[in-house]
Amino acid sequence: MKLPIPDRRAAGRALAEALGRYAGRKDVIVLALPRGGVPVAAEIARGLDVPLDVMLVRKLGAPWQPELAMGAIASGGVRVMNDEVVRGMGISPEAIEQVAQEELKELERRERAYRGNRPWPDLTDKTVILVDDGLATGATMHAAIDAVRAQNPAQIVVAVPVAPPDTVRALEPLVDEVVCLFQPEPFMAIGQWYQDFSQLTDAEVQALLEEQEAAPS
Repeated sequence: MKLPIPDRRAAGRALAEALGRYAGRKDVIVLALPRGGVPVAAEIARGLDVPLDVMLVRKLGAPWQPELAMGAIASGGVRVMNDEVVRGMGISPEAIEQVAQEELKELERRERAYRGNRPWPDLTDKTVILVDDGLATGATMHAAIDAVRAQNPAQIVVAVPVAPPDTVRALEPLVDEVVCLFQPEPFMAIGQWYQDFSQLTDAEVQALLEEQEAAPS
């Protein structure tokens, strides 16, 4: 495969090949960052014949520039802040809290929509493969890593199709392995490296999760 990536499923199939050493292992679980990470992760889980679940993470956008991540929150009460952005933009604690509370509502809504009554998987002593459809600043992935780390896994692997080199370098000390197929520069935005980067609905995410759960092991 080469850039641009055809779509998220193609990216997942390519990543499954790159992660082949984890195939069929009972101690491995794939956790997708919704929404965009789910079709990527579904192909990885299918290719490796391992379970799939979701890790709920929400970016905390800067008040005057929502696309800029000043931090992120994740399931389990994890919050990661980008101190450089907070200081550089002079963002007050009150403004941070306001954004965090708004995003917490959406995180809880998605938790109900995607997980329903399914219990959170036991990650103790597991090799956890965290998957998204790409990374920009890495803030949301950082929050996901912290949330997983709190549950005593044996290993954490980050697997993404595309990310800027500096983000990959920043994440490498935080996990056991980062698998990234493409590290183009200059980067700009994740979507520019895909032919099809259409947004997913909650219903599509739910369908992918149910399809993988129903797949024969």
